[in-house]
Amino acid sequence: MKKNNLPPEPKARKIDTSLAANGETRIDSYYYFNKRDDAEVLDYLRAENDYCDQRLKHTEDFQKHLFEEMKSRIKEDDESVPYTLRGYEYKTKYDIGGEYPVFLRKKVGDEHYGVMVDQNKLAEGHEFHEIGGMNISAHNRYLALGEDCVSRRIYTIRILDLETGEFLSDELKGTTGGAAWANDNQTLFYTLRDEVTLRPYAVYRHVLGTPQSEDVEVYREEDTRFNCGVS
Repeated sequence: MKKNNLPPEPKARKIDTSLAANGETRIDSYYYFNKRDDAEVLDYLRAENDYCDQRLKHTEDFQKHLFEEMKSRIKEDDESVPYTLRGYEYKTKYDIGGEYPVFLRKKVGDEHYGVMVDQNKLAEGHEFHEIGGMNISAHNRYLALGEDCVSRRIYTIRILDLETGEFLSDELKGTTGGAAWANDNQTLFYTLRDEVTLRPYAVYRHVLGTPQSEDVEVYREEDTRFNCGVS
């Protein structure tokens, strides 16, 4: 143990890896850290987190004070200005104590909004939750919703039936989150993201009720200097 009863600082093992590109070669001693599920990598990251917690333990009360002060300057029950799309008004609101937004909509002329998506409920059971795309079908019934529960910007698109409030069985994995509906309300287009580089590289077509394995590739960007997308 070091002085002040602090734990020893974690030291990552060096494993030299030679990487060649553009006529140059460089040595990366920590290249193995790209193995996200490797036991040694995970153990080291946990050790870093534990070490940080111990070093900052004496500031815990101050951290809480700063957090409460910053939160007090934010309007917790805030909401956005509504916008209109194909006969419906949409807006977003935050409830006091809620960490995530609630997405609302109503028919133009109606008095009250209904809850379309409550992200606080979707996030239950997840340490991280992000919505990466929300796209309404032409007949206003289906919502294509991109979710990331890992924090890698790789989204799974699910389809919410806004009339029943239930998700369909369709799940499109490995996407950028966004989608574009065809006018038949049964077909949507989406973009796949490379799991290593995170580059959006191909556009696919999906028909509701069919497995993702049957989706048709519409376009592929082979040049790694460019991304592709659909909207």
